[in-house]
Amino acid sequence: MINTLHIKNIGIINEISIDLNKGFNVLTGETGAGKTLIIDSLEILAGGRFSKEMIRNGQSYSFVEMQITLNNEETIISREININGRNMCKINGRMVTVNELKNFMSKVIDIHGQHDNQYILEVSSHIKYLDEFSGNEISTLKENYIKLYNEYLKTREELTKNYGDEKEKQRKLDLLKYQVNEIEMAKLKENEDEELEETRKVMLNTEKISENLNEADEQISNIAIESINSAIRCLEKIKDIDTKYAKTLEILKESYYNLEEIARDITDYKEMVYFDDEKRNEIEERLDTIYSLKRKYGNNIEEILKYQEDMNLQIFEIENAEEYNKKLREKLNILEKQMNELCAKIHEIRQIKAEELEHKINKELEELEMQNAKFKVNIEYNENNYTMNGLDKVEFYISTNIGDGFKPLTKIASGGEMSRIMLAIKTVLANVDNIETLVFDEIDTGISGIAAKSVAEKMKIIASKHQVLCITHLASIAAKGDYNYYISKNVKEGKMQTNIKLLNEEETIEEVARIASGDITEISLNHAKELRIA
Repeated sequence: MINTLHIKNIGIINEISIDLNKGFNVLTGETGAGKTLIIDSLEILAGGRFSKEMIRNGQSYSFVEMQITLNNEETIISREININGRNMCKINGRMVTVNELKNFMSKVIDIHGQHDNQYILEVSSHIKYLDEFSGNEISTLKENYIKLYNEYLKTREELTKNYGDEKEKQRKLDLLKYQVNEIEMAKLKENEDEELEETRKVMLNTEKISENLNEADEQISNIAIESINSAIRCLEKIKDIDTKYAKTLEILKESYYNLEEIARDITDYKEMVYFDDEKRNEIEERLDTIYSLKRKYGNNIEEILKYQEDMNLQIFEIENAEEYNKKLREKLNILEKQMNELCAKIHEIRQIKAEELEHKINKELEELEMQNAKFKVNIEYNENNYTMNGLDKVEFYISTNIGDGFKPLTKIASGGEMSRIMLAIKTVLANVDNIETLVFDEIDTGISGIAAKSVAEKMKIIASKHQVLCITHLASIAAKGDYNYYISKNVKEGKMQTNIKLLNEEETIEEVARIASGDITEISLNHAKELRIA
């Protein structure tokens, strides 16, 4: 229920706050005073579209806020729209998107008017309304069905994960076997890629390596070894003179032997440096193969081989899962049979209750002076297309004129006609409709007399179960208000602005009299009193 509505900088509204109440809230007043702007503000808060032209002249933004009671908790919803296009929506101070705001508010408020925003126009809600109208007769069956349906979904998911679907199973097996075969054909060895990379690095630097090895060989073999050999012969001539010369001679000989070993290594290196084109191509192709496998199956050879091991295990599990899958499929067959039995019973009840709902709503339409309009509940039974609601698809249809075919409720034009159709539906569904606040704009368009009286009575019935807001120009409707608000306008500081006032009983009778006759006289006041107590 809406407790307070605060509006700032919307059209001619400078800033107003409205404290609303449970029951029938009626808004009347001068033409152009801003009554429709209040409905527009509610639509903005409900996530509706907003035009920058609605921002009050001379202001940079518009702001709408409401405080509601939802599930016994206080909630504040606000929306601010700036002239630069910036749009800020909040629920209890938390920023939300327009879609999030719209989804939240669709369960809070139902607006019937020029820019329809009715929850009842959502096809997905029709089956809920029908089932709620059906009462306990269907609720127990649905509870049992939902338990089976949840088990059915769980079993199907388990079967899918266990490759119970034959096509999916074969597709997965083919893929796994292809991957395993690709890895096996490569005949990978651990650290092979690192060794090949080293060889490749040498190949890319062959000329540089060869040139420097030759230079080193020349320096060691032809210069260093020969020089050390000459030095050894010199020290041999004096080694007996002093022991220190003998020790140095031994060190020098050891260096000589080390140099010879180094010279032989360099000679071997020189022979290994040469690579022919065939060898080069083999290494490049091998590395390409390993890199390709790395991109698909792992960052290194160890991970690739581990992936191969895992895939072989999956292949084994899939090929040996048939026995378990057979049991799952048998369970699905049993669940489907049980669900089909319940769905058939639910469908039968829905058809019976749909006829009852059609009869009641069509009676309401007649009383609202819409004798040519006919309401119909269309039920389609879709075998094997299980949903949370069974196998039925339910949609409300309407025909507004003799000779016209039935059309989906969502295709009916907005305005007074649509509002009366909604009023008829809401009157019948008042006890099962969970949306607490209903807003009606233009509901009195094109009606008077008996129809107007009937509209007022229907709204009073709905208001006994819901909070109702209604803008009206008819005395018979205004007279039924539990709370009557008068909307007026005046000029302040050179600008037009809107004012709102909650009327007391005497003021309410005067307002009903003014609407009824255009003037407040003794006769119109007496007529207003009669309407008020009728």
